[in-house]
Amino acid sequence: MQNAEAGQRSTPRRRSRLVTCLAVAAVTAGAGVCGLAALFAAAAVTAVPMLFMTAGMVVFFAVGYAGAALITARRVPPERRRTARRVAFAAGSLVPGAVFAWATLAPAPPSPATALPGATAVQVTASRLTVIKLPARGTTSRPPIIVVHGGPGVPELQDNAEAFASLTGQGFDVYLYAQLGTDGSTRLDDPRGYTRERAVENLESLRSRLGLPKVILIGHSYGGEIAARYLATHPDRVAGLVLTSPGALDPADTSGDLVSGRLDPARKAQLYGTLLQPRPLLGYLLLQVNPPAAHAFLPDAEADARNDRVLKLTQPALYCRGATLTERPVRGTGFYAMQYPQSATAPRPSDPRPALAGLPTPTLIIKGSCDYLSWRSATTYRDLLPNSRLIYVNGAGHNVYHGANKMVLAAITAFLTRQPLPLPSYTAAAPPVGYEGPP
Repeated sequence: MQNAEAGQRSTPRRRSRLVTCLAVAAVTAGAGVCGLAALFAAAAVTAVPMLFMTAGMVVFFAVGYAGAALITARRVPPERRRTARRVAFAAGSLVPGAVFAWATLAPAPPSPATALPGATAVQVTASRLTVIKLPARGTTSRPPIIVVHGGPGVPELQDNAEAFASLTGQGFDVYLYAQLGTDGSTRLDDPRGYTRERAVENLESLRSRLGLPKVILIGHSYGGEIAARYLATHPDRVAGLVLTSPGALDPADTSGDLVSGRLDPARKAQLYGTLLQPRPLLGYLLLQVNPPAAHAFLPDAEADARNDRVLKLTQPALYCRGATLTERPVRGTGFYAMQYPQSATAPRPSDPRPALAGLPTPTLIIKGSCDYLSWRSATTYRDLLPNSRLIYVNGAGHNVYHGANKMVLAAITAFLTRQPLPLPSYTAAAPPVGYEGPP
């Protein structure tokens, strides 16, 4: 009988404790939302991390304390309220606040610096770009080649040097350069300087500084879009254009966001676990509010190191599923050079298609069957440029020429030396059967 009565008394107590725990959790969540709102509101008007972080923490703790006081006033006898308020405040605000502060304020180590043989710095439009020249073997009068890497923010100088070194044997000088905000090139204090327009300006300044009257551009992915924008602005400076897995010219084409969809579940979980770490996530969110505030909170060395780790996890998505892949360290990428052009704070890019339409520049477009970008991202170039040819490479991924893909390099060499291409031109509007990307 006594046991039954004790059980009846314990049930309301358990319910009361459960309700109290749920109330503390709700207060913590509410305080977190209010604190983050205050943090971002302050970051919108100041780029000083101490100010906007303090604003967020003050509001978080104020709401947390007010919530703890409200809970204890409604559920705790008066003589125990002070102690209960302190316990609720510690559980709902002090401990979560301390964990959040540690997770967001503790910086990660930067990536070790690397130096590629033959790299030099070239001054362009108030910035310095890292440039590597692969000199032609023998004498030649062929136009020099400038390779425009993709990303944005992924220089891949070593991979590109290995891929295109064979062109020097055909008499071409080949120039590789790291775009603004990547590798050893200048980093900007204000990420808003990382724009397509500035990328085109830098390319023109680089051509001029190198003393090259006319060039052939090889543009990969985002670099293909930059190369096309350069052609639209300086058509008299471009002797030929090679576009591999070119980025979309249509601003409405969002297929560039689909890369993670090609990862297996385990790899995807690793990727999201890295992306959702509090400090880089807060830096990314600040970039959507006030880019200088994001840069002040998450400096280049740390942001780029985290970016390197994220891009290493996405490497399998750039190749066909099941492909044998020797993963290499990813270094020299630029977080802000990559993320700002795609951020909510970036201006909508201009449409270069009207200026490109009808230009007679000889153009080769190469599209792999496993590219995650849309099919129309390639056919748009083909349809705009009347002297262009699109070839389709079965079994090649987004990084279509990596791994010294013999078919791709043979096609590029044949095109540049005006020999018959090893693959036929693809003229249909719809993609071939077996193409894995979006239409």
